[in-house]
Amino acid sequence: MSNIHVSNHPIVQQKISELRSVTNTPRQVRELTDSIGRLLMYEVTQDLELTPSSEPLQSPVGTYTGHQITSKQALVPILRSGLGLLSAASDLLHNAEIRHLGLFREESTLQPVEYYNKLPKRCGVDECIILDPMIATGGTAEAAIQIIKDWGVPRIKFVAICVSKKGIERLAAKYPEVGFYVGVVDEVLDKSGFVVPGIGDCGDRLNNTMASA
Repeated sequence: MSNIHVSNHPIVQQKISELRSVTNTPRQVRELTDSIGRLLMYEVTQDLELTPSSEPLQSPVGTYTGHQITSKQALVPILRSGLGLLSAASDLLHNAEIRHLGLFREESTLQPVEYYNKLPKRCGVDECIILDPMIATGGTAEAAIQIIKDWGVPRIKFVAICVSKKGIERLAAKYPEVGFYVGVVDEVLDKSGFVVPGIGDCGDRLNNTMASA
């Protein structure tokens, strides 16, 4: 599907291989998640439009035409795990609005449950970039996309490190206008709704809460 963009960068693939390892410490998980996020964001932002400066600018040795991104973006991490990608995204788009969505997957039904949404009534951005390291069944991602669509955002992109083939294909078919930028597509989605081999529960791994999960 043309709206699914899977990174083929060797460094992305190597870092995802490292991220999968069960032996990683929480610090390593955070560092790898951030690093992969920065590489994916480079691809996400490559089609942003530039506006030339109205007047010539001065360099040490001459004049030049400056360029600036003038469209307005909002970064929307899905709590908790989406926060692991936020620093990478905001470092590139440092003037972007940051809006949080709280969604979790109910374990018995695998359905998304919304618990936090403070989006303002009026949408004032041109593009939203939703951040979540993992797409499994796609239920949480679907809920987030629909919330952002209902908010009235003209353009939506979704960034994920690891996705299931079934989940991403379902989302891409339902939302052909949304661009999905992912690091790797895993074939297996087990009966419990986990991606295999996947990258584990990102929220727990990032926050060192595996023991209490």
